[in-house]
Amino acid sequence: MATSTTVKFIILIVSIFLVLSINQGNAQVKKKEGSTMTLSERVKQLTDLSNKRPIIRMNVQKFNDLVKGGSRNYSVIAMFTALSPQRGCAICGAAHDEFTIVANSFRFNSQVYSDKVFFALVDFDEAGSIFQSLKLYTAPVFIHFPPKGKPLNQDKMDIQRFGVEAEAIGRWIADRTDVQIRIFRPPNYSGTMALVIVTVLVGGLLYLKRNNLEFLYNKPAWGIASLFIVFCFTSGQMWNSIR
Repeated sequence: MATSTTVKFIILIVSIFLVLSINQGNAQVKKKEGSTMTLSERVKQLTDLSNKRPIIRMNVQKFNDLVKGGSRNYSVIAMFTALSPQRGCAICGAAHDEFTIVANSFRFNSQVYSDKVFFALVDFDEAGSIFQSLKLYTAPVFIHFPPKGKPLNQDKMDIQRFGVEAEAIGRWIADRTDVQIRIFRPPNYSGTMALVIVTVLVGGLLYLKRNNLEFLYNKPAWGIASLFIVFCFTSGQMWNSIR
């Protein structure tokens, strides 16, 4: 009888200990989950990150803390993409380049740069759960997270309608945030170099044939060249170049 009472007493003590341990663990978890960064801390962290790189690369933790967590007094322009070649997203690379041009244009323009707009990038391979939570099934996607409330339908850029060029992204950002971003594209010398090479080749050919320039009066050659130019224009090649 005494042994049975002792066993019951030990079981009771162990049960109380387990209950207290579980409650303490749950309290610690809730405390940890409830701890959030203050607004000033989030702005400071975003500013420090954007000073290092105009586009802040987000993982799940950063996205939850800096974009979704708590109140905001700033806008976040986020690009959701899949840059890995294994994903086979042909347009993602080009869209990322254009997005980078917009972010650099904002970052290095002292007239519009402020801590009211930040640029972020979320890659599917680094934060796939964010895609699932936002119900995103395609890439790339541009979403504006406003200072107050959740993104509206207008806060998701319609790339099928407007495209992914930097100028189009800049106009969409101006419409959603009232921040006018003047796009500065890096200089492209490929056209100039091609013109110089062609000029040198033609000049060299004329110099070598300076004693015999009868080929300039060759009508069949000029006819073939004219047909080639006409076919290029009518085949849509010029349209592709304009686009």
